[in-house]
Amino acid sequence: MASATSTRPPPSRSLRTVAAALAAVLLVGLGYGLARSSEARSARQEAVAAAGSEVMPFDLDRTTHVFTDLPDGGTQTVTVDDPSDTAQVRLAQGHLAEEAEAFAAGDFDDPSAVHGEAMPGLEELREGADRIEVRYADMADGGRIIYRTEDPALVGALHAWFAAQTSDHGSHAQPGG
Repeated sequence: MASATSTRPPPSRSLRTVAAALAAVLLVGLGYGLARSSEARSARQEAVAAAGSEVMPFDLDRTTHVFTDLPDGGTQTVTVDDPSDTAQVRLAQGHLAEEAEAFAAGDFDDPSAVHGEAMPGLEELREGADRIEVRYADMADGGRIIYRTEDPALVGALHAWFAAQTSDHGSHAQPGG
């Protein structure tokens, strides 16, 4: 069997130099784009925190939101970083209890005031609220809203909504595990 041979000459030094320079420019541009993206996220998170302080009575800097996806819905938890701060615990519990009642009725006005009307999953949750079981539970260090549905599309909407909140709240939130 004959071996294939290339008649193409090896790339010249100037061609390799141009390719290396192009790669460097692309990497710098990518780095700049990522830095700009981080700045935009920070600005978005600052705007959400400011809007959140108008809607949520507890201190975002003294609490943590955890959004946990489940196969049939999910949980939204707010815990007070210092459980001995009973004033913050009561504020978080009262707020979440009220929100659970509103969400069960399809009223998602507070999240839209904080995150905007275009928030992923929001419209689907409003329209399908009658097919989502929403319950509130006190916790020693805060509270939890539990969402359950048999509708896979609403499960997807809940997960998208949770992901948007986790992103928007930045260091004040985290995905559950």
